[in-house]
Amino acid sequence: METNKLSSSEITPEQDYISRRSFLKKAGVFSAGAMLLAACGPATSASPTPPASKSNTDERGNPATSYENITSYCNYYEFSNSKVLVASYSKDFVTNPWNVVVGGLVNNPKTYDLDSLHKHFSLQERIYRMRCVETWSMVIPWTGFPLAQMLKEVEPKPEAKFVRFEAFYDPKQMPGQLRTEFQWPYIEGLRLDEAMNDLAMLATGIYGKDLLPQNGAPIRLVVPWKYGFKSIKAVVKIDLVSEMPKSLWMAAAPDEYGFYANVNPNVSHPRWSQATEDRIGAPGRRQTELFNGYQNQVAALYQGMDLAKSF
Repeated sequence: METNKLSSSEITPEQDYISRRSFLKKAGVFSAGAMLLAACGPATSASPTPPASKSNTDERGNPATSYENITSYCNYYEFSNSKVLVASYSKDFVTNPWNVVVGGLVNNPKTYDLDSLHKHFSLQERIYRMRCVETWSMVIPWTGFPLAQMLKEVEPKPEAKFVRFEAFYDPKQMPGQLRTEFQWPYIEGLRLDEAMNDLAMLATGIYGKDLLPQNGAPIRLVVPWKYGFKSIKAVVKIDLVSEMPKSLWMAAAPDEYGFYANVNPNVSHPRWSQATEDRIGAPGRRQTELFNGYQNQVAALYQGMDLAKSF
């Protein structure tokens, strides 16, 4: 049975993004240099500040967002549509044992548990900018490995053109999945050449610590040149396919969310501008960059495409 199309009223209102002060106050965030997210106090107190990252800035010199902010301010509709309640609602989510099944149009299908993931792939730290479609951003020190390493191991067949990602589905643990506006489980996709780009990674940690449930534990996709909703959390299945996958947000609001979702300040969301952003934990607004500033690494993937029409 076809689910109901998501109405605009189910998505955070436009006016909440126009004013940084209004947006953060309505979200329950109070900023004074470093932000205190009181609504998620229990989650942060249970997660002490981790050891310092090898570097505290990205390649542009942007300082990393604090561990407290990253773990206390999250979009995760499977648990709640309140960013500051996700941490407390997800704290009992079971992340071990866990399997990731990789198959579809491949010659060498694999199933990885958490131990085999760590044995097969050497973890590394990468500090990436993250830009949400809602016009807020962070700088996050991820721990993980390039997605390309896994895809090479399963040996894609010539007819494989896309990668389809599927997230965990269990409404008993994820009460947000009882909402009928969405077609669960969460689905996302990339073109195969996007997935093979060195920037695309599967992350298992932040700041050298294992991912917490609210951040997508135990394993999630990170695609830093795309809006954050592309970086699917709690991945359980990866399939190589011949046709473009239809993501959860494409199904829910096709006029607002597309397959590519490349960060582009020149293409507005239907209800708000994408030209500027709020960096969580930092004052003022800043200009958003095409591909979130990763043009040199990814622009060649879209040569000849009209970026204004490929959202």
